[in-house]
Amino acid sequence: MTRKAPRRTAERILVAALELFNRFGEPNASTSMIAAELRISPGNLYYHYPSKDELINTLFDQYDHGVTELLAAAQDVRDVEDAWFFLHSLFELIWQYRFFYRDLNHLLSRNRHLETHFPALLMRKKAALRHVLDHLRADASAATPDKPAAADLERRQDAIAASMVVVLTYWLSYEYVLQPRSAMEPENAQDALLRGAYHVMSLLLPHLDDGARMHLQALLQAYQAPSLP
Repeated sequence: MTRKAPRRTAERILVAALELFNRFGEPNASTSMIAAELRISPGNLYYHYPSKDELINTLFDQYDHGVTELLAAAQDVRDVEDAWFFLHSLFELIWQYRFFYRDLNHLLSRNRHLETHFPALLMRKKAALRHVLDHLRADASAATPDKPAAADLERRQDAIAASMVVVLTYWLSYEYVLQPRSAMEPENAQDALLRGAYHVMSLLLPHLDDGARMHLQALLQAYQAPSLP
């Protein structure tokens, strides 16, 4: 049997940093804690990542790359089941790097790389969700008493996509506020992701035709996670 090559130290540092940032929050996980977790010297850690921000920025670039690849799949969403899978996959990736969302305001206030790159990431999410919404909404090409004119529809669709991004961005913070001792623990992942996807998808309901709306309602009922207290 061929033995797997051991992980390089730089990769092991990233894995440990991500785990500790997710578990304790980035402000509470020092580089000394990361080094101790790996049983390496702080000097060895700093050889690979000269500062804590270098670690954070490398993790963000990994996350940004993963999100960019996933958002490209929005082009393939054709029905509500595709949309559900797409959104759940997006929440799974957010969960994998959840410390960014738990500590977002703190990180943005002191990390220039995140300050300049995170807004662009949100805009890419909004564009992808707008594409999903445009595919799933009921046909509204002609203005009627029940259907807005094209300009109004454009603004409405844009606002819905922005609302979906807001939920994606702050859902885990909401979970954390209500359950600060357990919200970010791995055993809570499945319920948190289902609740988040449920609420994002619920924003679509009023804008679907009857068949798609009934399909989505059935999905939401089947996958709804336990409610928060």
